[in-house]
Amino acid sequence: MENYALFTQSISLKNLGIKSSNIHYQLTAAELHRITIESGQGIENSTGALAINTGEFTGRSPQDRFIVKDAITEDKVWWGNVNIPFEAAAFDALYHKVTNYLSNKEVFVRDTYVCADTNYRLNVRVVTETAWANLFCFNMFLRPEEKELDHFEPEWTVICAPDFKADPAVDGTRQANFAILDFTKKIALIGGTGYTGEMKKGIFSALNFILPVFKNTLPMHCSANVGENGDTAIFFGLSGTGKTTLSADPNRKLIGDDEHGWTNENTVFNFEGGCYAKVINLSEENEPDIYRAIKKGAILENVVFKEGTNEVDYSDVSITPNTRVSYPIYHIDNIQPGSIGNNPKNIFFLTADSFGILPPISKLTSGQAAYHFISGYTAKVAGTEAGVTEPQPNFSACFGAPFMPLHPTKYAEMLSKKMKDANVKVWLINTGWTGGPYGVGSRMKLKYTRAMITAALNGDLDHVVYENHKVFGIAKPQSCPNVPSEILNPRNTWQDPELYDKKAVELAEKFKANFAKFEEFANAEIMAGAPLA
Repeated sequence: MENYALFTQSISLKNLGIKSSNIHYQLTAAELHRITIESGQGIENSTGALAINTGEFTGRSPQDRFIVKDAITEDKVWWGNVNIPFEAAAFDALYHKVTNYLSNKEVFVRDTYVCADTNYRLNVRVVTETAWANLFCFNMFLRPEEKELDHFEPEWTVICAPDFKADPAVDGTRQANFAILDFTKKIALIGGTGYTGEMKKGIFSALNFILPVFKNTLPMHCSANVGENGDTAIFFGLSGTGKTTLSADPNRKLIGDDEHGWTNENTVFNFEGGCYAKVINLSEENEPDIYRAIKKGAILENVVFKEGTNEVDYSDVSITPNTRVSYPIYHIDNIQPGSIGNNPKNIFFLTADSFGILPPISKLTSGQAAYHFISGYTAKVAGTEAGVTEPQPNFSACFGAPFMPLHPTKYAEMLSKKMKDANVKVWLINTGWTGGPYGVGSRMKLKYTRAMITAALNGDLDHVVYENHKVFGIAKPQSCPNVPSEILNPRNTWQDPELYDKKAVELAEKFKANFAKFEEFANAEIMAGAPLA
């Protein structure tokens, strides 16, 4: 795909207000790679991948993400500190500034689409200020065949101008950077930040509104794979919980690693055409698929080279712990053709509980599944952010609150119905700490987590004895193939079981305090899934 001939068609961006004759349209991945290096904006690493630095921002800036409040969104979006309203007139004025800024500049344009299921396909035109941002979109969005470009009509447009700085006092932004969605004009406008994830998550956020509101389809922040018998598994989880790692299973075909839709036609489809994986402490032994995908065509972000070489030191977090790589999905050998699977048989909620309280695997009732889905729990460890000196709970509704324009219970109700209709088994997987909290215990071994997930997928846990957790009420298996039984009950791994009991109650109270804002919207079944203590 990446080696098709350079597309020579000339296009105009005047309809967007960008008056430029220096437009690079639909360049190949190889051309974008070359331009980035020749312009001094990137370096080729030892495996042939492109390494770039995104500048001031090495991650998303949630407080600078806005949605234009208009006739489409006013009564549907869950407004607040996640979905921050932006005035339509202010958007128009800022948009005019950005398009004037890009006029008469060198720009890179790519026509792409999202949603692998053709019934839900959304055409997207991307306009970027840099070649490497355009390469990111080549990797992450779906790639039309060359013949499809002759009559390509974009429905949405992404405009990304990282070197344009807003004036907050005039433009209505919080600071110089911004990412704004306008559902009437169907534009994602991004400025002041070079972090490529803003483009990906902008379109993901748009789909999280469009699909449930207009298509009656559930959008999900999850990875998905499929077994030899066609059984689909879904993995929900926040960053750092193992979503990408655990879905890259050599015995199962990858549908996608981050964003999917679940249709009423009983299919699960990938939104994207690539993967965007964290590479902190990456090793070939633990994550072979991701490690081997880092080759020509991939983009490494904010990594550090070993001194005097162009070999990446994946343990170096001196720029950011959020080091990442993007690559087209075909860099993974074992992928599902068409990126579509059938109804899931198993759903896994992943959490990296740095308090060491939650069991490494537990089975959830439908009420518990809805409760934990709305909660979207994981925990930050000391040192990951300034001021974080001990484990801190991190709740992100639907395992992706920053990208969910509707109220979380809307997605939870859709998920609950689909789980019941498809008779799906739901599991809570703790990829975090065992034997105590962070600093005392140790991270759960990846081989044990993989073994537990494999056992769930194979049905090996269907006939074992379970015991309900005394505080959280979730069902813990007493045995699991290829996993030491003593680690299945976290209380038994602590040197002081009574301290475990105390800390478990404290964590349960944090769950309840977080859920208080959802209680008036949650039904009795969901509330029955709350911790018991």
